[in-house]
Amino acid sequence: MGDIQLGIVESRFADLIWTNEPVSSSNLVKICEKELEWKKSTTFTVLRRLCQKGIFQNVDGTVTSLISKEEFYSMQSERFVEETFQGSLPAFLAAFTARKNLTPEEVATLRRMVDEYEEG
Repeated sequence: MGDIQLGIVESRFADLIWTNEPVSSSNLVKICEKELEWKKSTTFTVLRRLCQKGIFQNVDGTVTSLISKEEFYSMQSERFVEETFQGSLPAFLAAFTARKNLTPEEVATLRRMVDEYEEG
C-alpha cells in the first residue's frame, strides 16, 4: 500500500472525503460541485479510482476511508525519504534545515520526539 500516489486533484478530493467522512455519496457529489466545480460523473469516476487504490470504500452509498489521512501522508513521507535520501532521516533533516531555520518550538518538539522514542 506504500506505493499509492495521488495527483493534486485526487489529493484535494481525498482531503474533502477525510474532512467530511462518513459522507453519503450524494452529499459528496454536492460538496464536489461546490468545492471543485465537478459534475456527478467526475466525482464518481475519481471516487471509484481511489476505492480501487484501497484508500476509500463506498458501501451502500456511504463513503469512508480505509486508511486515515495521517496514515496516508506518513506512508508518502516514508517513501520520499527512502527514495530521495536512501532512507536516512538525518540526511533529510540536514537538507530540510539547510534552507529553513527551525523555530525553538520545532527544535523542542523534535527533542521531545527523540526522547519519547528512546524511552520506548
